Parts: sequence; C-alpha cells; structure tokens
Amino acid sequence: MALDVVDLRNFYASPLGQVARRLVGRVLRAQWEDHAALRVLGVGYATPYLVDFQARAQRVLAFMPAAQGVVHWPPGARSASALVEASMMPLPDSSIDRILVVHALEVGENPRDILEEIWRVLAPGGRVVIIVPSRSGLWARVDTTPFGHGHPYSRGQLQALLQETLFLPVFWGEALYVPPFGRASLLRSAPAFERIAGRFSLPGAGVHVVEATKQLYRPASQRRAVRRALQPIEVLAPAAGVGAG
Repeated sequence: MALDVVDLRNFYASPLGQVARRLVGRVLRAQWEDHAALRVLGVGYATPYLVDFQARAQRVLAFMPAAQGVVHWPPGARSASALVEASMMPLPDSSIDRILVVHALEVGENPRDILEEIWRVLAPGGRVVIIVPSRSGLWARVDTTPFGHGHPYSRGQLQALLQETLFLPVFWGEALYVPPFGRASLLRSAPAFERIAGRFSLPGAGVHVVEATKQLYRPASQRRAVRRALQPIEVLAPAAGVGAG
C-alpha cells in the first residue's frame, strides 16, 4: 500500500525523521559530492534529501507518485514538484543526470516498471541512488516510520532487480543502524552509533543505499510499445494570507 504524503511530511518533521534524514543524507552526499550543473530528479518522497543539491545543481525536480499524493516544494519558491505516474514519467529520454529513489520501490505496485522508466530518462553516464528498507533491519519491522511499510529488500533481491532492469551497481552502502525510536538520549547518540556500526559493517542496518549506472543497450520493452503522453500536475504555492487546510 502506498504511503500518504502527509504522513511522510510529518515523519521528516519529527526528531526521529530529522535524524534519519541526516544519517541517510550523509551517505548520499558522499556519493554525489560532484553534482554541480547537473540535472537531479527525486522519485517517491525525496524532498528531504534533495535540499542538499539545490544550490549547485542545474535543476532539481521532485516527482511524487499519484497513489502517494504531492506537496508543494520547495517552500516559498516556484514549485519543482509534480504528481506523476512513476512508471510513465513526462520526461524525454536520457534527460536526467542523477536520480534519487526513496519511499518508492518498496511501496510501488511494480518496482520493475519504475526502474525501467528510470533507465529511460537517465542520461548515459548518469547515476541512480536507490534507498530501500533492509529485510534484516529493525526499521522494516516497526510500522511507526515510513521504512516499516511495503516490501523490504535483502541485498540479493535488490541486486537481482537491478540486473533484470539493466542497472550495474557501483556502490553498496547501509544506513540507519540506530533503532527507530524517538527517545531523546538515543537520538543524541545516533551519529556516534552510526559511525561505529558503519566502520565495523555490523548487521542490522535499517536501509540499503545502492548507487548504479545504466547499461547502455537493452531490448525494447513490449510494455513501451504504445506510450501515451502524460502531463505532470504542477503544485501551486498557496496564496499569500491563505492558511493550509
């Protein structure tokens, strides 16, 4: 079942969600340190992590699936978010340099279709980072966070899915070793806990973080034989003086 955009927004506004954003974002920033003048796309609910790339990227877009819902982003500026069908995105072939997929594959009805579409819009030499809950982690077993919903993955399952959709992994990482509980003392110690667990590759991380590049040749998909043009739904900023409903 798809996650609701309001629940996702509320989670990342909470102390636990802010810690999750920092810990996962640290791994992501290390992989995408060189992103100046690139075209960046988030698929799913990626906006908490996309803020780190706004200043230097040529363009940053946030595509949110129809079943999830969409919010205006970034706040106080012209919207760069849109409601789309994740398996048929309104973008030209090979038009995006970096794609971040988070809160998408594990709750999507057909994750293979989503990855096929990401393959289509990703430029040659581009990179995709996929963040999914780990089957062996505690976060997948606690449904009070978004990472506890949908289908968690083992590394083998994720690797097989990437191979089927003609992606070549170039980096495997993990994050969220800290338990998914909101106690203040636990959250304060989370960065140190994460560093120690990551250094020794301890089991039980909450999410897989895999970066992949697309193989440049693939057979034509029968599902793509007939494509229909789709237009994104732009999310307008609320008018001045009008409160949120």
